[in-house]
Amino acid sequence: MKRCLVLIATAVLITGCGGGGGGGGSTAPQQSGSAAKVTLEWWHLSTTEPLKSLWAQRAKEFEAKNPNVTIKATVLENDAYKAKLTTITQSGKAPDLFATWGGGVLKQQVDAGLVKDISSDVADVLPNFTPAALSAYQIDGKTYGLPTDIGLVGFWYNKKLFAKAGITQPPATWSAFLEDVKKLKAAGVTPIALAGKEKWPGHYYWAYLAMRIAGLDALKQAAVDHDFTKPDFVAAGQQVKALADLQPFQKGFLGAGYGTPDGQAATVANGKAAMELMGQWAPSVQKDAGKGLGDDLGFFPFPAVEGGKGSISDAFGGGGGLAVGADAPAEAVQFVKFMTEMDNHSKAVAAGGVLPVLKGEENAVKDPNLKQVATALAAAGGYQLYLDQAYPPAVGQQVNDSVAELIAGTKTPEEVGKAITEVAKSEG
Repeated sequence: MKRCLVLIATAVLITGCGGGGGGGGSTAPQQSGSAAKVTLEWWHLSTTEPLKSLWAQRAKEFEAKNPNVTIKATVLENDAYKAKLTTITQSGKAPDLFATWGGGVLKQQVDAGLVKDISSDVADVLPNFTPAALSAYQIDGKTYGLPTDIGLVGFWYNKKLFAKAGITQPPATWSAFLEDVKKLKAAGVTPIALAGKEKWPGHYYWAYLAMRIAGLDALKQAAVDHDFTKPDFVAAGQQVKALADLQPFQKGFLGAGYGTPDGQAATVANGKAAMELMGQWAPSVQKDAGKGLGDDLGFFPFPAVEGGKGSISDAFGGGGGLAVGADAPAEAVQFVKFMTEMDNHSKAVAAGGVLPVLKGEENAVKDPNLKQVATALAAAGGYQLYLDQAYPPAVGQQVNDSVAELIAGTKTPEEVGKAITEVAKSEG
């Protein structure tokens, strides 16, 4: 997912500090011709432009500065990436460099001794990053990766299709959102595209509704007491069911992928659905998978839920980062620092591939929709990492599976809470 996706990603924001950024000049040391040959295995999931080409270019530049280093990239789509990384880490190994969303998944890898503590190696550049961007990769006071992206999930919509349905402005409340879904259907427009086959896009709805109804503190408490059966979590499920009962998704959504030619992103990009709930990478994936909407593409944050404990300013999402395998050579850490230098990283920001993670980088954002995302992040009162990354892997997978069953009508809101709780308690 892409998440990151496409990510490439995964978390938030932007403050000012000028000049310089990642340490000034290349942090990758010049190597003499007699230096030992090193091959770095780099796994990432930037399968779409502009990052696909930008990351390949960064690798070539690093190799030019360090003639003894060869970077071998393995680039996989989101689900394939997660599956392959899980397989290799379960065998007790990790790539030299690999994309991570941080959170509970990274912590499990750290606990297994698979990830290098790079705290001392990157101490000189840590002040260059925004605290929110760094937070997902810092565990118990130590740093296990550097961020390459940050952002939030929201609704990407087709302005022309909204106008066709008589919707003059994006909904600010959940009840208004449900009414707009009905208006779109009445106008003969498929309201929402969803990649039901991949499950993780569906969990965004339950997670956001839990945030809006129960509040951020409740999600953090659930990570401690492993209890997702509380009334507010059930209420979140009931609202997901209320949406699903309107049959808002495209035909065949249960078997649809995300970035495929007939998947979620393409359905929106080709004008066959009015909106999708997705992260900041959505515009680039839409362009890659379909025609793209150009000026007709708009963005609005997930609506507030009337009477809920959460604030509409609370953001849900993540970013992407680079972690280093425990047995990786020193050059791997140097490459991570090279990738996140101001001059290098800001090119990816300017191209619309990622959002700022470095202080003073916000001016590089050119796309008006991404500027809106960056502004929302800047005003965020709280931040929640994707639940399938914030919680241990088995718990996150159960969230995805249970919400998918809820949307498909094979599990009740109460059963969703019970299923997640059972796995959380067994893992806890």
